[in-house]
Amino acid sequence: MIIKGSSQKRHRQSEKRRLRNKAVRSSVRTSAKRVLEAVKSEDRSQAEAAFRDFTSLIDSAVGKGVVHKNAGARKKSRLAQKVNALQ
Repeated sequence: MIIKGSSQKRHRQSEKRRLRNKAVRSSVRTSAKRVLEAVKSEDRSQAEAAFRDFTSLIDSAVGKGVVHKNAGARKKSRLAQKVNALQ
């Protein structure tokens, strides 16, 4: 099958975006796991620091369109509840 130039370019662009989005999603998930591990170990200061990092990453992902804004808000809210429960 022969692919025309414009569709080849579109394929290259979408592949770049897919890989970039995958990296962003992965870093968000890893950061969320760090928050949950800190909460599980009941280390409040570590949990708060990890949550600040997570908040920054999720906001960045929402800004890039990798995560929907409501999904980002939901994830932040749920993790914030767990961190705040450590008081």
